[in-house]
Amino acid sequence: MAVLQIQRVSICALKKDRKAILERLQSLGIMEVTDLIGDDEAFRRMDTAGARMGFEKKAHTADQALEVLDQYAPQKTSMFASLEGKKLVDKDRFRRAAGDRERILSAAADILACSRQIAEKKAAILKDENQIESLAPWILLGVPMNFGGTRDTAMMPGIMPAGTTLEDVYRILAEQLPETDALDVEIVSSGTDGVYLAVFCMRQDAGAVEEALRQGGFARPAQTVDEDPAVKTEELKADIGRLTREIEEKESAIRAHAENREELEYVSDYFRVRAEKYQVLGTLPQSQSAFFVSGYVPAKAVPAVRKAIEEKYDCVMDVEDLREEDEPPTILSNNGFSDCVEGVLESYGLPHRGEFDPTTIMSFFYVFFFGMMLSDAAYGLIVAAACFILLKKFPRMSAGMHKSLKLFMFCGISTIVWGILFGGYFGDAVDVISRVFLGYEVSVPALWFAPLNDPMKLLIYSMAFGLVHLFVGLGIKGYMQLKEGQVLDFFCDVVLWYVFLIGLILMLLPSEIFASIAQMEIVFPPFLNTLAKVLAIAGAVGLLLMSGRANKNPVLRLALGAYDIYNITGWLSDVLSYSRLLALGLATGVIASVVNQMGSMLGKSIAGVLLFAVVFVIGHAMNLAINLLGAYVHTNRLQFVEFFGKFYEGGGKPFEPFENDTKYVDIKEETLS
Repeated sequence: MAVLQIQRVSICALKKDRKAILERLQSLGIMEVTDLIGDDEAFRRMDTAGARMGFEKKAHTADQALEVLDQYAPQKTSMFASLEGKKLVDKDRFRRAAGDRERILSAAADILACSRQIAEKKAAILKDENQIESLAPWILLGVPMNFGGTRDTAMMPGIMPAGTTLEDVYRILAEQLPETDALDVEIVSSGTDGVYLAVFCMRQDAGAVEEALRQGGFARPAQTVDEDPAVKTEELKADIGRLTREIEEKESAIRAHAENREELEYVSDYFRVRAEKYQVLGTLPQSQSAFFVSGYVPAKAVPAVRKAIEEKYDCVMDVEDLREEDEPPTILSNNGFSDCVEGVLESYGLPHRGEFDPTTIMSFFYVFFFGMMLSDAAYGLIVAAACFILLKKFPRMSAGMHKSLKLFMFCGISTIVWGILFGGYFGDAVDVISRVFLGYEVSVPALWFAPLNDPMKLLIYSMAFGLVHLFVGLGIKGYMQLKEGQVLDFFCDVVLWYVFLIGLILMLLPSEIFASIAQMEIVFPPFLNTLAKVLAIAGAVGLLLMSGRANKNPVLRLALGAYDIYNITGWLSDVLSYSRLLALGLATGVIASVVNQMGSMLGKSIAGVLLFAVVFVIGHAMNLAINLLGAYVHTNRLQFVEFFGKFYEGGGKPFEPFENDTKYVDIKEETLS
């Protein structure tokens, strides 16, 4: 329930120790490096852009080689591979691979060269196949397509529109060239895309004949070959076979490098780490004999930095508290239960400097509301058990995934509790199964009440829980104002609203409107009714007079006060938003009950049992998936819109430490006490 205290740590050390110190800081991963001083004649910054880009290029080369290996020699992975996290590798093993990086990069280059050659050969095969397809209609031509004819005759291959007959061709020629009779036309093939033909005529008549045929849609082929199309097709097929064999050879060569996969991962991460180091190195001011590095470090981690740097190298380390103008990064620190909700808060925005961290308080409401929305003990048990097993089976999953699964595990436990309170176990599955298949009804009663039987009661409690949620948010706003010494703001913006709202609530409870909704009548003693009216009037008057206190104009001040009182409609809207607790809770139970009824339609029989089993599994799986998503989305909304809207601003920037930001492996480092 706190933001870690941040301090600025500045180190001045000998330039000869620059590499070792930077590598140590990078392996620790607890400092966000920032600029220390401005430009000075005695200090310069290295231009490391070229070296950094070179390292990034080599890392990219290894990444590309790994992608090619995954394509031609994929690893066998389980469906939960994404949960396994990065492999933990010994530091010495990583260094050995880094020392052999030239050989490994050579293997990567060979893999990429084979991949390029495969791509080129596949393109050549595609070209051959296209040419074979274009030659297919001319297979029976018997002569080269660009055959020029004899001394006195000419041949013109061409295409006419589909459906053209030999009689049509002769008719066109007779109409256009009635005096020319030295003509011969042969249809080579025909299809839906056209009629392929060869026209023979006297050489002196070739131009006139072609022009006449064009009137009927005649067109020369787009591509011609200087061989018989049948012979050329066989040559192209032989070329495709040769290229296919060469592709198989290159694929085998790539698969032979599968043994280099692990080394390629190490080398990729090695150059990625070096690129990060050189990026930081380019920001450090340096002289002929010294260099400076400065950044933000969590206060509790400063002793570790001292032990790792100050005690081992000749340097001066200065630790100072933050200045007013500093904008440090935000690091959240919460207990084992609440830290799983940090991802939800981060998706909205981290608290800025000095702002209250609502994670712990939000975590209890989050789990509470989520369970109330899903509200089926069997569903909750499935979710909690599945998340617990995954957390135990995959301890090296990413931090974000670990937090998310732990959050859903706690939400599943909350769902179990609410399911027991509401009597939901796969809806009314216990009742249906016992009644239909056992012949007598067994019922597990709700420990509190069944929402399907008393929805208005659930609605009242939903809005009551929401009111508590909103009041806590308003209270946090007051706490932050008192912490900043804004006593008047606390009274005007928090206390008066509490007075006004409590008065209105006490006036509403004994009213007929509430009695008709809640189906219960509440009677207050006269003094409490009077107190409710006094609180409501006092709160309204106070808000009217004090909400616009920043303005000296009395008319504008009253207008702003009246507008602030009008915001009671916003409070009403916020409270009504919690009716989604009712809606989603009922949806889970209603759909589950419908699934059970559908499954039991065939009654007590073998077919009925089989139908029930199929409908039960599929129906409840879909119901769980849909309502799990709905509970997650709407629980987030209640936090982001209703709760945070009362006090939270956010806008803090995340902590981005200088660390070994690897992609494939984690490097095992010795721990610091």
